[in-house]
Parts: sequence; C-alpha cells; structure tokens
Amino acid sequence: MNFKDKELIIFDLDGTLIDSMPDLAQAINSMLLHFELTPLTEEEATLFIGNGAVKLVERSLEHALKHKEVTEELFKKAFDFYTKAYREVVCDKTYLYPGVLETLQYLDNKGYDMTICTNKPFEFIEPILDTLSIKQYFKSWLGGDSLPLKKPDAAPLLHFAEKMNKDIEKCIMVGDSKNDILAAQNAKMESIGVSYGYNYNEHISNYVPTKVVDNFNELIAFF
Repeated sequence: MNFKDKELIIFDLDGTLIDSMPDLAQAINSMLLHFELTPLTEEEATLFIGNGAVKLVERSLEHALKHKEVTEELFKKAFDFYTKAYREVVCDKTYLYPGVLETLQYLDNKGYDMTICTNKPFEFIEPILDTLSIKQYFKSWLGGDSLPLKKPDAAPLLHFAEKMNKDIEKCIMVGDSKNDILAAQNAKMESIGVSYGYNYNEHISNYVPTKVVDNFNELIAFF
C-alpha cells in the first residue's frame, strides 16, 4: 500500500508533529495552583488532551474537584487564567518528534501540499511553527476555534479540501488521536494513525485508520 497519488496531506499538531505536553501541563498546573487545587501529573494531563483547550480546562477542573460541579464562573476564570499561562510558555519545552523535520522536508520536496488541522486554539499554532522552524512547510492551518465545528466532525477536513481545490480521494489525514481518524472517516478520507501520541490511553488502531505507523519517518515509505 502507498499514498503516492495523494496531493494534500493534513496533519494534526499536538501528539503528531510535536510533543507539547510539558508546556500544556505547566500551564494547566499553574491554573490549578492559582485556584488552590491539586496539580496534575503529566500522565493525568495526557488523558485530557485532544478536544481543545475548553475540554482540557474542564476535565482538569473536574478531576481536581473530584468530579464536583464546575460552576460557570469558576470555569470562565480558570479558562482565562490557563490561556494567559499557556501563552507565556507556548513553545518553551515543546519539541518536534523524531523524524518530523526530515520527513516534512522530504514531503515538501516531493511536491505535496501540507496543512495543519488541530483542536488547539488558533492563536497558538503560528508561534509554535515559527519557534520550531517548520512554518514554511504548510500552506494553511486551522485551530479548534477556527470554524463552528472541529474534529471529529468532518468540517475542517472538508474545508481544506475545498480551499485547496482537492478531491477527497486525493487527501489524507495524519494524526495520533481518535478525533483525527473519526474526522477522516466522517469526511470519507483515508487516514494514517501514529501510535506514539495522546489518545486517551487507547491504541490508535482501535479506530481503524487506513494505516498505522509507530514512527513519523515511516511516512516516507508511503509517499
């Protein structure tokens, strides 16, 4: 099997291209400590990533409050504090996974169009791409707040296909989370799941992507 006939590769960001856990955990724990709540371990925080910042804050508060009700007032204050805290450390300890830079260079040289579809808030995407020196490889990117619907809905993927003037069968989604694979399936698009990211302690193969890889540079063999 190969995907050499594809024209557009849509990548997830956190857990696929980058490991952002150290900075996400620092920001969420700054928020929890500010409200005199017990901080999370990185292992606990990992389980709450994938559906965007709102869910990350909500799940973290519920966990710290032992699943007591999170009031609207507390959530708003906590979310604002988290956003400010993450803005200060957005790419402090975040790093590219092994093989990402070389593989992006290879795919770019091959002429593939590449975009990023993440549930992370839009404002944080470009600073990370700039700091890690990979922005030049991507034609466009969407955050979880860019459109009314986000992954696992098909809308962001369909948006890219339309924007880039590509047929669905010429597009493929690459991600580490069930949200990525389900979004691709909802868009009738093929997908590649990476096994090393954040997926709620579930193996990505459970969601039946077209192909599963354990290392990012394995993509080279398919393109």
